[in-house]
Amino acid sequence: MVVFTCNACGESLKKAQVEKHVLKCRACQVLSCIDCSKDFCGDDYKNHNKCISEDQKYGGKDFQAKANKGDVKQQQWIQRIQQAMEQSDIEPSVWKVLQMVSTHNNVPRKRAKFENWMKNCLKIYTPCLLEKVWEICSTAADSNSNQTNQQTANKNKRDERKDKKNKRKTSDENSEEQNGENTDEKQRRRKRKREEKEQNGQNADEKSNKKQKKRKQEAFDKSLNPEGEEPENQESESNSAGKFNWKGTIKAVLRDAPEDGLAVKKLRKKVLAAYHSFTGDSNYRSEEELLSLFNRKINNNPKFKILKDRVRLQK
Repeated sequence: MVVFTCNACGESLKKAQVEKHVLKCRACQVLSCIDCSKDFCGDDYKNHNKCISEDQKYGGKDFQAKANKGDVKQQQWIQRIQQAMEQSDIEPSVWKVLQMVSTHNNVPRKRAKFENWMKNCLKIYTPCLLEKVWEICSTAADSNSNQTNQQTANKNKRDERKDKKNKRKTSDENSEEQNGENTDEKQRRRKRKREEKEQNGQNADEKSNKKQKKRKQEAFDKSLNPEGEEPENQESESNSAGKFNWKGTIKAVLRDAPEDGLAVKKLRKKVLAAYHSFTGDSNYRSEEELLSLFNRKINNNPKFKILKDRVRLQK
């Protein structure tokens, strides 16, 4: 706790007692700190929140003071309150209370104790004012704490990355010295390995695609007879077998067409629509297979005549 001496009357004063003493002692112009013997004119004493201890004063030049965690936290708490006073939107009544709080060095950091301390030491009893002062102080403390934690976390991350980088660099240098190889040679070897892996991967994908296409083509070819058409048991006009009747559907569409026939595209569209409607979700053929099968049906059947991209039914 900081204690001052009035240079006019010699009375010892705690920091909270100075203002009352100045009103009584008109000759009080300078205050001296008992511990460090420094003189403070006017209101300069308000910024003197902490002084040297007796151990520091009499410990000699080689004395090293141990940091007191409680004092460090108290100083940080006071600094945050002083920083909060710099906000432009603070009400004058609140700012005045904050100024009074900042002149003390024993300000509690818990809300209940803080409010009791303000009532007992500063004689402030208004609940609204107590709440506003606490909110500003606690908000400033939380903001400063979060910023400090974030800075510490960022610093730790940077240090970790730097350590890893240094370890990798040291490891690479040691490896190069042991193997007698330079960095350029190692990079060329790694590049060759990557190119070989990429080439092998591309070849494997090409082989896999070719095999899949070959299996699909073989499966499709097995479903056709030597003339390139589906076996009769697969294109039976009986729905009991569950097979689509290509020839019967084409005939039915052409019967309803004009005398000069129907365009190939339009015929194909109607027939394939009927096919999809018939098979539904059980369709296992691709669009390419369906187009190929449709073309064979109209080209290999003598009952269908194709002339200038139009198909008509032979009578």
